[in-house]
Amino acid sequence: MQEDILAKQKRRLRMKIKIGLVPRLIIAIILGILVGQYFPLWFCRGIVTLSGIFSSFLKFVIPLMILAYVTMGIADLSQGAGKLLLITVCLAYGSTLVAGTASYVVSSNLFPSFMSPDALDQIAKTADNSVSGYFSIALPPLLDTLSAVVLAFIMGLCLSSMKGKEIGNDLYNTMKDFSGIIDKVLHTAIIPLLPLYIMGTFVDMTYSGKTFAILSILWKVFLTVICMHLIYITVQFFIAGTVAKKNPITLIKNQIPGYTTALGTQSSAATIPVNLECAKKDGVSEQIRNFVVPLCANIHMCGSMITITACATAVCLMNNLPISIGTVVPFIMTLGIAMVASPGAPGGSIMTALPFLYMIFGKEAGDPNGPICAIMVALYITQDSFGTACNVSGDNAIGVVVNEINERLFAKKA
Repeated sequence: MQEDILAKQKRRLRMKIKIGLVPRLIIAIILGILVGQYFPLWFCRGIVTLSGIFSSFLKFVIPLMILAYVTMGIADLSQGAGKLLLITVCLAYGSTLVAGTASYVVSSNLFPSFMSPDALDQIAKTADNSVSGYFSIALPPLLDTLSAVVLAFIMGLCLSSMKGKEIGNDLYNTMKDFSGIIDKVLHTAIIPLLPLYIMGTFVDMTYSGKTFAILSILWKVFLTVICMHLIYITVQFFIAGTVAKKNPITLIKNQIPGYTTALGTQSSAATIPVNLECAKKDGVSEQIRNFVVPLCANIHMCGSMITITACATAVCLMNNLPISIGTVVPFIMTLGIAMVASPGAPGGSIMTALPFLYMIFGKEAGDPNGPICAIMVALYITQDSFGTACNVSGDNAIGVVVNEINERLFAKKA
């Protein structure tokens, strides 16, 4: 009898001390800053090494995750699969274009009042000052991100229209089992280890001085960009709530775990597991969220576009380079397509943008290996996590809208 009572007390104690995902992510961020600030280099390199190994594993799994989720999400859309795909792509691309254009309008009007010409040299000192791990493990993905998206489109659309008609259900069932395997990997390995990945990211940024250097020099730019992210997230969820007749405040609260995870991982793709849970709380059906969230993680870059456009505007103003809406809009339109392959890794968006920066900076200043682009990278990387958080939050706003469109136009016909 006493043993049963003690066992119950132990179970209750374990339940009480169980820490949720959001607190663990916050703890990881705080520990990363403290370790990067106060611990010796050898210790920081050890943390970065472990984080790097997990990062390699994560990059290996991400294309498989996209293939599994997007394929099954589209395949389960028995009605209007192609139309919903087109609607989702148009919403994501349109949102990215609006975000970039709005960012330029705000930045070009606000930044001239507080830009310092001395900022360039001080930021340059942190451009290549990263902490390297002791070793790395090469684990190349079976598919790159873009190939996984295209293959998922082909498989999902064909399965949606052909299963049980022109072909049997064997391939569909195989993909369903494969999706179950990926689910198992995510919930038993990736999600529990995300805090380690986040901690390593902040150790690197803090020890190398990127975060504090840019915060102390361009904190007004930093705050302006973050404010633009938050305002854009709010606008997206208010639009989504209006369309779906849901409380936008509740939708925003549901997004907090996904937002926090993206802050630490700096990867839209790495946040997919948590973002799927946020979409579930929003009332998005399983087939829609499994289709929209992984897809938008790769094509909806509103937050990254806000950051890149604002950073490019800031760099131009610091270097007296001409910039106008006529040069920014073609850049945004091009980059909105080019960044499709970038969300798998932290900083992937700015690396994708480098070959196109000449469209804003000019051919000479826009050399990807030149000092201007190095400043651009350093300025962007420190704000990348906030842009990623804006990306993934917008993904779920789109998910709410697409789910409502599906229920109104296609679900009733099924």
